[in-house]
Amino acid sequence: MSLIEIIKEGVIEASTSFRSDQFNAYKRALENEENENSSFFLELLIENAEVASNKKAPLCDDTGIPHVLIEIGENTPFPINFFDDINMGIAKGLRELPARPMAVKGNEIERLEQIKGLYDDPAKLVPPSFILEKMDGEGINIHLLMLGGGPEMRSRTYRVFHQRNNRKVFEEVVTWLKSEVPMLGCTPCIPAVGIGRTHFEATSLMLKAMAYGNLDKQNEFEKIVTNALNTLNVGTMGIGGSVTALGSFINIGPQRASGVRIVSVRPCCCVEPRRASICLNLDKLTD
Repeated sequence: MSLIEIIKEGVIEASTSFRSDQFNAYKRALENEENENSSFFLELLIENAEVASNKKAPLCDDTGIPHVLIEIGENTPFPINFFDDINMGIAKGLRELPARPMAVKGNEIERLEQIKGLYDDPAKLVPPSFILEKMDGEGINIHLLMLGGGPEMRSRTYRVFHQRNNRKVFEEVVTWLKSEVPMLGCTPCIPAVGIGRTHFEATSLMLKAMAYGNLDKQNEFEKIVTNALNTLNVGTMGIGGSVTALGSFINIGPQRASGVRIVSVRPCCCVEPRRASICLNLDKLTD
């Protein structure tokens, strides 16, 4: 199979399928939910995910913006036309899905003001710059994330004075989330958190948290954030209930000698993170 076809299938998989840890988290939420109305909507979300997977239909009408993270082995050569093929595969996947047409026409100012309208072609929704880094061993891993607009409106990247106490950092994270999650609408959520030295690094770490996170394997700090949000009584779709967060994904990177930590927080909605991970077998790639 060509790289274009592999990426196309990855876009469709990310957009239409829950991972096993997501299904498991929803089943745990259903067992723990005490609000009858919230339980009803949890069942609908599970059913929606099953139907979407079976019919290869989008999990949400906001099909999201494609983001790409690439890991390449130290001695692995890039295939010919590697980046062009990824972009072509994304475009093909967006058309075949089909994704919602959301790309804005015009020059810089016209795009800001959205006065020229939208492109009809879903493939005009180009991804932002890829994140590329080295990994041990050989081969290439590609992670595709489809990020919707609701969580972006409730996200934040800012500095935190740590006072040499990690709890100060996580208390600030929880404070931010407690103010934003009730306005998210599409709960239960999964907060993704990146903590680094710069705004770029913190946001990159947050994206990696979404790419690598596992709801079946939660560490101490992820559980602290999740438990704090589950005291809010926001519940499913904001109608009240004991399950507001299914889990959390936290990624802590290198730090610098400073009194501040830069923290990026994104409360993923009830269908996110929408992701697909591809481990390329270079020997089997076709043109």
